[in-house]
Amino acid sequence: MVTDGAVTARVLVAADKFKGSLTAVQVAERVTAGLRRVVPDVRVETLPVADGGDGTVAAAVAAGFERREVRVTGPLGDPVTAAYAVRGTTAVVEMAEASGLQHLPDGVFAPLTATTYGSGELLLAAVEAGARTIVFGVGGSATTDGGAGMLAALGARFLDVDGKPVGPGGGGLADLAEADLSGLDPRFAGIDLVLASDVDNPLTGPKGAPEVYGRQKGATEADIATLDAALAHYASLLGPAQADLPGAGAAGGIGYGALVALGARFRPGIEVMLDVLGFAPALDRATFVITGEGSLDAQTLHGKAPAGVAAAARAAGVDVVAVCGRLTLSPEALAGAGIRRAYALLDLEPDPAVCMAEAGALLERAAESIARDFLV
Repeated sequence: MVTDGAVTARVLVAADKFKGSLTAVQVAERVTAGLRRVVPDVRVETLPVADGGDGTVAAAVAAGFERREVRVTGPLGDPVTAAYAVRGTTAVVEMAEASGLQHLPDGVFAPLTATTYGSGELLLAAVEAGARTIVFGVGGSATTDGGAGMLAALGARFLDVDGKPVGPGGGGLADLAEADLSGLDPRFAGIDLVLASDVDNPLTGPKGAPEVYGRQKGATEADIATLDAALAHYASLLGPAQADLPGAGAAGGIGYGALVALGARFRPGIEVMLDVLGFAPALDRATFVITGEGSLDAQTLHGKAPAGVAAAARAAGVDVVAVCGRLTLSPEALAGAGIRRAYALLDLEPDPAVCMAEAGALLERAAESIARDFLV
C-alpha cells in the first residue's frame, strides 16, 4: 500500500452482508470500530454494497435513498410488507422483498405454486412514486414462475383452454393456452428497467432456473422436471429466443419475464449497484479498500460484490483486502481477483455456530489485524 502513514490513510469499507449474521451496514460499523481501535485517527468512509440480491434496498438506503414500504402479495399469496428505495426519479426494487425465501415459514416451501405477483406490485409502486429508472435486483427468490405472477400484477393475462387464469407459480404454467400481454401497464414502455443480477443462467435446460436453483426452493426431482417443462412451454408462447438470454433464469425466471415483456436490459448486479451507490467517487477518495461477504468462495469470482469492488479498485491502483466468515479461495485465486489478503472469522473461531453468533466481535478483531498489517 502506498501511503504517507496511518494518519493520511483514507480507508473505504465497501462490503456486502454476512448472510445470517450481519447486514452490510453492520459489517461496515464493526470494521470501522476495529480499525479505530488500532489507529484512532484513521479516516474511514463506509459504502455498504450489494449485488442485486437480498440486501440491495438496504444498501441503497445507506447510500442516501429514501426507504418506502408497501403491502404486497407474498410468495404464498398472503400479504407481506416490502420495501423499495427511491432517490429522485431512480428507484431500487428488490424482488426478494416481495417474493423472497425469507417470506416462507421455516421448513415450508412451495416450489410449484410460489408466485412473483408481489414483485409486480412492488414495481408498480415504484412507478407510481415517479420512478423513471428502476434498478430491479433479482435474487433470493422463493419462486420459479418465469415472472408470470409479476406480469399478471402489471396487467397480463395467462389463461388455460377454458379461458380461465392458470394457477399460481411455475406449476400452473403447464396449463397455459394463451398469454395475453395487451393489458400490461403502458407506463412501463417509458421506464428504463435494469435487471440487476449476479447470475446469467438461461431460463430452462441443464443450466436453467429449475435445475440449478430449484432444490434450494424445496423442489424434488419430479418438481424440477415439471417446472422445466412448464417454463419451456411458457416461453414458447411469449418468446423462445429471450429464454436463452443472460439473466433469463435469474430468480426463478423472473428475469425472463422482465426481458421478454418489460423491455428490461440485463447488467451484472454489482456493476449496477456500484454505479447507483456512488462507488467511483468514493474510490477516488480512498487509498485503501476493505471489501467482503459471508463466504469468499468460487461463487465470489462470478459477479459477487467483493469481486466487483476489487476489480474496480485494482483498475484504479488501490490496494484491497477482504473480510469474510468463511474462506475457500486460495491465495492465488484471491490475487487473481485483485484481493491482496483475506481475513476469515473462522480462523479466529473455528466453531461455525459460535462464529456466526459472535460475528460482530470477531469482525472487529479481524479489522484490528488489518490495521496492524496495513495501516501502521
